[in-house]
Amino acid sequence: MDPIANGLVNLKNCEAIGKQSCTITPASKVLGSILKIIQKEGYIGSFKMEDNGRGGTYVVELLGKINDCRAIRPSYAIKNSEYTYWEKRFLPAKNMGTIILSTNQGVITLNDAKSANIGGRLMAFIY
Repeated sequence: MDPIANGLVNLKNCEAIGKQSCTITPASKVLGSILKIIQKEGYIGSFKMEDNGRGGTYVVELLGKINDCRAIRPSYAIKNSEYTYWEKRFLPAKNMGTIILSTNQGVITLNDAKSANIGGRLMAFIY
C-alpha cells in the first residue's frame, strides 16, 4: 500500500469525473507536503486534515486544473545535472507541469532544486 500513489490517483480520478472535492485516506505528513506544493502551484484549492482516529483524511477542494498526477515509482535518485532528462521523461512539454522531489531540505519542486543546485529523490509529477 502506497498512500502517496493512492492519494494522487484519487485526486486525478475525482478531477476527471468533475467532483468539487476529494477525500484522501490515509493521511501522511509527506502527502501533506506534496499537497502544499500542488496548492502553491495552483492545481488545487484549500485542503484540510481531519483526524478520524484511523490515520486521518485530507479533504481537498478541486479547481478543475489537473490533467494528470501520479507518484513516481521507484523513486529515482537524481543529481543536479540530470534535471532536463527527467523533465523530458515525465512532463509533456517544457515549462508545463511540476515534478516534486524529496531532498535534504524537505519536499520541494524541481525548479526550486535547480535554483538551490541540489539533487534528491523523485516523488511525483503533476500537469
